[in-house]
Amino acid sequence: MGNKVSTEITLEDKTASEQVRLIAELDEKDKSVIFGLIETMLTKKKFKDSFQKNVAAL
Repeated sequence: MGNKVSTEITLEDKTASEQVRLIAELDEKDKSVIFGLIETMLTKKKFKDSFQKNVAAL
C-alpha cells in the first residue's frame, strides 16, 4: 500500500479557461483527440448554421 491519492476533476465545475489549461496538461495523443473532437463539433455547428441560413433565404 502506498500513499496513492486519487483525485477526480469535474470539468463542469471549471471555467472554460481552466478546462483548456487542464486539457493542455494531457499527453499529446489525448490532447489531439480532444481538440480534434472540438474542431469537428465546431465545424458541424458552423455548417448547420450556414445551411439553415441558406434554406431560410429561399
